[in-house]
Amino acid sequence: MATAEAAAAEIVREIAAVGAADLAAAADPLRADCLRLARKVSLLPHLLAEVAEADAGEPEAVAWVADLLRALQAARRFVALGRAPAPPATGDADQDVIDKNIAIQFKYVTWQLQAALTNLPHSCFQISDEVQEEVDLVRGQLKREMEKKGALDVNIFSKIHDILVHHVDTFGSQPQEPDGQAETLQMENFSSGQLELQNVALLVSEISGIAKSDIKKITSELIEGLENTIVIDSAKPINVDSQKSDDAKSSPDEVKKPESVAMPEDFRCPISLELMRDPVIVSTGQTYERAFIQRWIDCGNRTCPKTQQKLQNLTLTPNFVLRSLILQWCEEKGIEPPTRSKYEGSSVEVGEDRLAIEALVRNLSCSSLDERKSAAAEIRSLAKKSTDNRMLLAESGAIPALVKLLSSKDPKTQEHAVTSLLNLSIYDQNKELIVVGGAIVPIIQVLRMGSMEARENAAAAIFSLSLIDDNKIMIGSTPGAIEALVELLQSGSSRGRKDAATALFNLCIYQANKVRAVRAGILSPLVQMLQDSSSNGATDEALTILSVLVGHHECKTAIAKAHTIPFLIDLLRSSQARNKENAAAILLALCKKDAQNLACIGRLGAQIPLTELSKTGSDRAKRKATSLLEHLSKLQVL
Repeated sequence: MATAEAAAAEIVREIAAVGAADLAAAADPLRADCLRLARKVSLLPHLLAEVAEADAGEPEAVAWVADLLRALQAARRFVALGRAPAPPATGDADQDVIDKNIAIQFKYVTWQLQAALTNLPHSCFQISDEVQEEVDLVRGQLKREMEKKGALDVNIFSKIHDILVHHVDTFGSQPQEPDGQAETLQMENFSSGQLELQNVALLVSEISGIAKSDIKKITSELIEGLENTIVIDSAKPINVDSQKSDDAKSSPDEVKKPESVAMPEDFRCPISLELMRDPVIVSTGQTYERAFIQRWIDCGNRTCPKTQQKLQNLTLTPNFVLRSLILQWCEEKGIEPPTRSKYEGSSVEVGEDRLAIEALVRNLSCSSLDERKSAAAEIRSLAKKSTDNRMLLAESGAIPALVKLLSSKDPKTQEHAVTSLLNLSIYDQNKELIVVGGAIVPIIQVLRMGSMEARENAAAAIFSLSLIDDNKIMIGSTPGAIEALVELLQSGSSRGRKDAATALFNLCIYQANKVRAVRAGILSPLVQMLQDSSSNGATDEALTILSVLVGHHECKTAIAKAHTIPFLIDLLRSSQARNKENAAAILLALCKKDAQNLACIGRLGAQIPLTELSKTGSDRAKRKATSLLEHLSKLQVL
């Protein structure tokens, strides 16, 4: 199995290295799809490292690694499409066909990867919590990508995949790299009703590396296998009732209720346990009825009800595939299909109140200051209450109007505007609209010059927008952005300092922003926060930011010069368990390949608290403390 693991790791490295310059010849949507796929695959090296370390030989483990390898090979072939020379210019109709084919192949590749990660046999591999979080993140992202590409039934993919795997295992197949565009095979024996299914099978075969000489034969087998499956799945038993005349058929009032028929568990909302009408996917990959999960979120909950995992974002992505399956099941069972409903707690209802929202948005630009302020305040409230409101407000053009109000000389209007944008940004698709709308610079102006509440919410808005990686770069490179956050961290209110710390931590995940933060003077307030024994929260936030900064060489030198080492050692003696762990991790990073810092912690008596931590701390704390003690021991020998 080691060979398969090594091959998978090599493919991951190859795909992760793909950048925009490598895809210069590709046009959207292919180029964008390849970049998004590369970003997701780039999160898998840690998983493969732990799988290789486990060296599991069970048949289940071997089969899973082989399945993951096939998925990665398909992903590499898809990325190769983007790196190939662009095809000659074609008409709009031909381009539409090409785009549709690319969408099908991209959806299959993402489905295959998502399915492999879902089927990860935890009993065979010792996967750490940190790596499992990465796997869950990638799996959720892949699932959302599939939803974006339309409602093609993924059951078709599953059946095609099984037949392809059986063919390769039985007959073998030489891996083929795509030429750029799918080849059209002439299959006169197929009826017009089979053409779409034929096309899907052909595209999936090609991206799966089936040799061109085998594609026609395999596609024929796939069509036959799929048709047989569809016939079996759709067949209904004939009983006496089915022989009754039309006069004896049920009236509309006698349509079955879901409760009277055995319902697939996947069709039930995990919260209400009822048949879902409007299923949506949360960031953990779980699906819920929109109304119930929205109510859960609006009550302040930030975890997935089913898994208890923290929600990485509050986006609710429609699960069109599941909704289609539910409607199909209802039709087959003679059950009245559920009608989509709006969340009962929303302040507006779709339809008549869309007009009300559009009127509010118009009032943002009216000549009366009081009307502008009132409209901004109401939009602030609406955007806080539900995802539906956030979507409707964005569709109605609220974002550009709110961006203009950020420059208002009226402090309250400005506060309402920046808070409205913060609330709208909770919906991920609005983040891009806010940034494209030119909001970054005026938000930073509010962060510098606004009222304290406006500054707090401006910092929170920057944090929300920076959850998108590209925005980290844009915000960090905007003049005055990090400086304004550091100033709020230094002299803001308690909530303001917390919002600034959260935003700075997220921005500093990007390497260049670490240096910018240190040069902006972030270490001074961080050292003050380390000394603030009255607030464990401030200490925890300071340690979290330092743990990110210390990974950069220039920042590491600056942290040592800021005399943080004595305070970190004090935390080893008297702080909470989590803070001891983070303090030990930062000290270890400061002392690696730095004899001067190592000698400093030795002189300050770190051995005793480190020895205690190596025995009683968490697993991570024990590792860090033990490593530090080993370094100190080597120093004493020298």
